[in-house]
Amino acid sequence: MMKHEFELLAPAGSFEILKAVIAAGADAVYVGGSQFGARAYANNFTEEELLEAIDYVHLRGKKLFLTVNTLFKNNEINDGLYDYLLPYCKRGLDAVIVQDFGVIDYIKKYFPNLPIHTSTQMTITGVEGAKLLKNLGVERVVLARELSITEMKQIREEADVELEAFIHGALCYSFSGQCLFSSMLGGRSGNRGRCAQPCRLPYAVLDEKKKEYKPESYVLSLKDLCGIEYLQQLREAGVYSLKIEGRMKQASYAAGVVSFYRKYIDLEKQVTKEDMQHLYELGNRCGFTTEYFVKHNDKSMITFDKPSYEKSNEALHQEIERKYVGQKSQIPVTATLLIYKGQALEFYVNSQDYHAYVSLGEVQEAKNKPLTVEDVRERMNKTGESSFYFEQLEIQMDDDVFVPNGILNQLRRDALAKLEEEMLADFVREESECKEAIHKTCALKENNEYANDTRENVICSCETREQFETILGKGDFVTTIYVDAQMYDRNALVEELEQDIIRVHELGKEVYLKLPVIFRSHTSKYYKEIKSRINNSDLDGVLVRNYEELQFAKEEFPEKKIIIDHSLYTYNNYAKEAFAQYEIHRDTVPLELNQKEIRRRNNRNSEMVIYGHYPLMTTAGCVHKNTAACDKKSGITYLKDRYHVLFPVKNYCKDCYNVVYNSVPVLLFGEKNRLQEYGIQNFRLDFTIESGKDVENILNLYHEGKGRAIEYTNGHYKRGVE
Repeated sequence: MMKHEFELLAPAGSFEILKAVIAAGADAVYVGGSQFGARAYANNFTEEELLEAIDYVHLRGKKLFLTVNTLFKNNEINDGLYDYLLPYCKRGLDAVIVQDFGVIDYIKKYFPNLPIHTSTQMTITGVEGAKLLKNLGVERVVLARELSITEMKQIREEADVELEAFIHGALCYSFSGQCLFSSMLGGRSGNRGRCAQPCRLPYAVLDEKKKEYKPESYVLSLKDLCGIEYLQQLREAGVYSLKIEGRMKQASYAAGVVSFYRKYIDLEKQVTKEDMQHLYELGNRCGFTTEYFVKHNDKSMITFDKPSYEKSNEALHQEIERKYVGQKSQIPVTATLLIYKGQALEFYVNSQDYHAYVSLGEVQEAKNKPLTVEDVRERMNKTGESSFYFEQLEIQMDDDVFVPNGILNQLRRDALAKLEEEMLADFVREESECKEAIHKTCALKENNEYANDTRENVICSCETREQFETILGKGDFVTTIYVDAQMYDRNALVEELEQDIIRVHELGKEVYLKLPVIFRSHTSKYYKEIKSRINNSDLDGVLVRNYEELQFAKEEFPEKKIIIDHSLYTYNNYAKEAFAQYEIHRDTVPLELNQKEIRRRNNRNSEMVIYGHYPLMTTAGCVHKNTAACDKKSGITYLKDRYHVLFPVKNYCKDCYNVVYNSVPVLLFGEKNRLQEYGIQNFRLDFTIESGKDVENILNLYHEGKGRAIEYTNGHYKRGVE
């Protein structure tokens, strides 16, 4: 592969930090505006600051990307997104960073010339997901932070799309975009930029019998990433952009980290121990890790003893501040000034390949003391807070001339303003370029057309053989069964599945295969080996749970129905319409929407989870492995928090990921009639950690209203998220 230059992408939580990281060597900067960013509590940019920042980076040959990487509610797109983006698009914003599938489609429609980078919140872990986004017109895919360099290389070679990878900073324990922990515990959603970081709290670990075997420690807290020693491998893998995390960090941290990465990107040599120590002193969380670059997971990544972010060596921070923070960063200009009696002053200014010319006033003959070249030079060099300074200023003038200082000042200001306008002209977009058609809102739905529809599709999703058998024996009213791929022996999945399909069909029910929550390269390889046999079976369809599987299913299972799970978020009607182009059979109502938002949502062909332990985290790390040992046996471990609440953690060893589940299940059986008024006829009971007896009890509660009372929650149905 041909050698390529990296883009070093830096964070900025303020204009001061933006200037500092540009001075330190960043090629591009990502920032949050006043809305829709995944750092809602950061000191984000005002509109005026952001417009100024766009000009600032462009004058210096750099780029600026804006985060619009939250999930959007219907009213937020309808009432605010277009007007929010329009001034930045017109000014020349280089790209937007997006999580919401509907927002991608929206921006392509109304801002067709505005490049889109997907957020790491989209959880892209494989070739198929990258291909899907590329086909949508996405310019850059930001990869999940859990990927190895080998996986990155495969994606670059097979998907042929520009890739961005995290290189330095904080790591989330959960796959980004697949965490509801903060959301469920306190209503602060990571998908909405308000994460309260429950992963940084201590938990004790209990075994399957709920016996504590590891005292309280920080088992979900990851060390910070420091990938400076992997620059060459990332270059060889074809990664283009290297992202430094830290929009909420101080200027000395951001500029300092950028300066060291700039140094070694340019030098292309081994990092010295001294510079590694300096990076450590700028800030770390119990040290650094690079394990995701080479391993699937490892206990060495966990902080265990404490979660705190620490910095040291105050002298180093002060040195970086003196060097990069608050310093002028002016652009060199060469200029020629002509001052001849009886003629207008003429001023020619040049910077890079841009030129400007201004003529002004009329040069007078000196009546008293004539101007000298030194006088003129001193006056013209007072460029103040402008973006320029005169690196070379040639002055040609008569000996006995006079020009008022005000005229010289005006000449300088006009010339530099004109030069700046010339330099920025290539970036400015006309409003006609920012919208392909008249902007229209996506109508909110009252779903009244379904109010009298009494159809009811009862779906039971199961993950164990015991759950499956109970559903078959006790769920006469169940119309559809989702069987999880984890139920089957990898060496005999198709054979065992075909037997279950026959049994389910004999009972007059539909059967769908639940694909894994995470679909990385090793999982993709396995399903490619059996794809034709699955497609040729009598399986009714598949439940897909990530973008990789959506692309895979469309390509490899053309005869099967596709249902997208709640992890493929349809928060808004734009997202629902965007997914419709894949001819999906049904979507799933997102777990974070409240009653009012569900009512206003287009619920046609949607299903809703009305029973189940919500997944709080999906993780590459394994609690069981990190605190006991890796025995490659699927099972359940428990996390106990400071309030003695137990959170089940289930190992999905066949595809090597964990899911942390909520302590109590959501149960919304009493809302079924109301949900039918909202247009929902498909109700799902999600069984994950339940025993066969638990399943039987829940089926009885649903169908007959009789059974053993259980502790439950309404989830987000009443409160929603901010």
